[in-house]
Amino acid sequence: MNNFVIGIDIGTTGAKAAVFDLKGNIISSSYIEYLCSFPKFNWVEQDAEEIVLSSMNAVKEAILTANINPKEIASIGISSQRSCTICLDKNDKQVRPMISWQDSRSGKEVEDILSLISAKDFYSITGFPINTTWMIPKMLWIKKNEPKVWEKIDKIIQLQDFALKKYGANEYFVDISDAGFYGFWDTDNLLWSDKLLNLFDIDKSILPKPMPSGTKVAGISKSVSSLTGLAENTSICIGAGDQNSAAIGAGIVYDGFLSVSIGTAGNANVYLDKPFRDPNGKAMVLNHAIYGKWAVEGHQASAASVFRWFRDEIATSEKNYALRNNKNVYKILDEMISKTPPGAKGLVFLPLLAGAAAPRWNHDARGVLAGLTFTHDRGCMARAFLEGITLEMKDILTSLTSAGINIKNIRIMGGATNSEVWNQIQSDIYGLPVSTLKVTDAAVLGAAIMGGVGVGIFKDIKEGVEQMVHVDKTYEPSKKDISIYNSLYEIYYNIYESLDSGCVFKKISEIQESYD
Repeated sequence: MNNFVIGIDIGTTGAKAAVFDLKGNIISSSYIEYLCSFPKFNWVEQDAEEIVLSSMNAVKEAILTANINPKEIASIGISSQRSCTICLDKNDKQVRPMISWQDSRSGKEVEDILSLISAKDFYSITGFPINTTWMIPKMLWIKKNEPKVWEKIDKIIQLQDFALKKYGANEYFVDISDAGFYGFWDTDNLLWSDKLLNLFDIDKSILPKPMPSGTKVAGISKSVSSLTGLAENTSICIGAGDQNSAAIGAGIVYDGFLSVSIGTAGNANVYLDKPFRDPNGKAMVLNHAIYGKWAVEGHQASAASVFRWFRDEIATSEKNYALRNNKNVYKILDEMISKTPPGAKGLVFLPLLAGAAAPRWNHDARGVLAGLTFTHDRGCMARAFLEGITLEMKDILTSLTSAGINIKNIRIMGGATNSEVWNQIQSDIYGLPVSTLKVTDAAVLGAAIMGGVGVGIFKDIKEGVEQMVHVDKTYEPSKKDISIYNSLYEIYYNIYESLDSGCVFKKISEIQESYD
């Protein structure tokens, strides 16, 4: 009997696998971390082979922990970090390390793109504001700076495309909701844009085959069975990129439903029935995991990873105390934050450690801590960091509503939801109720749902959501704190605008790049 499905989420810093029953309950899960490398300033690279092997090890651990017969597992669905550039030769071997979505080396290539096509025309085709995050500037960087590598390339794919093949698919597939990250995808018509391919001199043959999420593509082979603990012939199904998958795992399949994910990066995702373009050209428009539907996203280049940096570089005494006493450092930081008033005594933080994504799209932007005085302590700084990350998300939500998108329902997810304090901060800063989920790892749940669709357990993704996605707790905003945070957001906005208009970000970036 098919009593279980497995979701796999291959993230930026770790891979997670979870076994679910068909009502959306987690039976077991496993998480395995891995590293990014930073060979030069603004460079972020990883080994795709190592990452996928880590995901297989996570699957094996999850199955062992579940203590179930692997033959009861109907399918696996895969979610992964998006916009990762993997270059393969004719033998399916990497010809260089995978370039991460966080990598921003290709600023000059963005300028090259804009010399060939206007930002408006690029956006009208792709639905993506041109930025170093996407694959096209990275591909042009390789072409320009590593010509010998470029000559060896037979395929350029993303991480899920690579993982599906490693698990057993007979060719490279990209799920349609992920295709936009290449930079050649016509989002409205769901096909590769010949205009853009010709403009940038890219042969379509090096790209993977677009397919809908929830499509079965293979069965587990004997060799992969031994690596994963899955039974041979277990169905392998196309999932979606991490945020696309998380939207499914959060139940964002109805008009006006919005998810906010604060993990390594941050993301806001709204479901739409029809094609859309932001009149300001700021919001990402991509295809939803439900075929023939759309999503509008706002993207944070760094979110909870900024708070992790705070933990490692500033809250060292709290971190060491937690290690010595077998305590959770984040619980200790939560206690400090809860004792600090909203607004962190006038300390305002811009969390732009990896540049600004939506709605600013400025790879030169940098982190800023403003208002620091002798009266501030680490508790104030910790609260300012959480508030700053959330204020950046408010900036994204403000841009979406100003573009005419109606937000009716907010569901929050990601590692941030482990903090009751942060959940309340989110509600207060957005000025709206927010709901957490029974399964907080929405991306891995979304992948499992799409695996269930691929083998016919659910007739479609909406039915899978109705069966497996459940709301946990709702947080209501405080009227008093809404007022405080509206004032803080105005300050946040003005700090950014002042530094940007004065070319401060750009000048700092130029100095930092000179240290290469």
